[in-house]
Amino acid sequence: MLIRDFAAFTLGAIGAHRARSLLTVTGIAIGVAAVVLLTAIGEGVHRFVLAEFSQFGTNLIAVYPGKTSTLGLSGALISTVRPLSMRDAGALARLPDVEAVVPMVQGNAAVEAGARSRRTTIFGVGAAVPQVWRMRPGIGRFLPQEEGEARAFAVLGTKVQRELFGDASSLGARVRIGGEPYRVLGVMEPKGQMLGFDLDDAVFIPVSRALALFNREGLMEVDLLYSADASSDAVASRTRELLKRRHGAEDFTIITQDQMLNVLGSVLDVLTAAVGALGGISLVVGGIGILTIMTIAVRERRREIGLLRALGAARRQILLLFLLEAVTLAVLGGLAGFAVGAGSAWIIGRAVPALPTHTAWDFVLVAEVVAGLIGLAAGVLPALNAARLDPVAALRDE
Repeated sequence: MLIRDFAAFTLGAIGAHRARSLLTVTGIAIGVAAVVLLTAIGEGVHRFVLAEFSQFGTNLIAVYPGKTSTLGLSGALISTVRPLSMRDAGALARLPDVEAVVPMVQGNAAVEAGARSRRTTIFGVGAAVPQVWRMRPGIGRFLPQEEGEARAFAVLGTKVQRELFGDASSLGARVRIGGEPYRVLGVMEPKGQMLGFDLDDAVFIPVSRALALFNREGLMEVDLLYSADASSDAVASRTRELLKRRHGAEDFTIITQDQMLNVLGSVLDVLTAAVGALGGISLVVGGIGILTIMTIAVRERRREIGLLRALGAARRQILLLFLLEAVTLAVLGGLAGFAVGAGSAWIIGRAVPALPTHTAWDFVLVAEVVAGLIGLAAGVLPALNAARLDPVAALRDE
């Protein structure tokens, strides 16, 4: 039997039982579509979250006061944690390969302008925010470098500007933050939300004034921007050694942007694989459908099998015919499922911009290969049964 005879016989058998073939293809298609769609959503969320964290740059190192450790005594009994100070931030700024430093304190306070008042997030920061955090004023300018006692300047987020001043300009206007007067120097460019936190609903003031406003002894965080050609591990090591000399102990935590992105990426990879596995359950169900349909087909086509055997078809050829039919149904279902899944992901991405999607081609390839293997595995038992039929007995039964 020639290859074209195999193809013609397989396609003829599929076309002769359209309803049954359609149901079989649909079962596999649903499974592949589920894998493609779920992994597209998972990959889209993966990329979205990484982009959200990377929008502030990737050459960043964050230093936090306090260090998680287990000692012989309860942490409630004794505390040797020394707060991060402005002098620490100044010393870190002088390290090799460090281009800029942002000391930061965060709190919540009422911001008043005339008769309007809004409670919002207050960031006490240094002058290098535009360089380090990649957040720049759209109007006016950012806070100047602190020299001596910081002056009472403020920079508003776009939402705060809109809520307090409407369409009027706020440059040079006076606002009260926590009951203290500040002069507005600028308004930040719209930044949007990051993981549910509205970056436009914030006010930036000098860090030393924020320390007094929130009655804090030390900084909540110090962010370092290092040069692109420097090693994050080397800069982190120098940062650790410097602060250990200044504090006398490692009572701080250093997190590099690379570490955070790697951990986050690993978690999101597991999430994508998990949702892909959930979709794979549908593929297994589709494989059971192929097994059922092919088993029924062998019973219904005993006369056909007997006639082929009587005409000289070998058992191996009968086996190949039924295996080829099962694999063809699975591949057709896989292609249909890919089209449905990728199309649905594209439509969801356009209809719901807040739910990003991105087709994960590696998972698509795996789903297509698995669909073919499932078709092959599901067709083995029915094909073996067909190949073992005695031609005389098969014809007599019909």
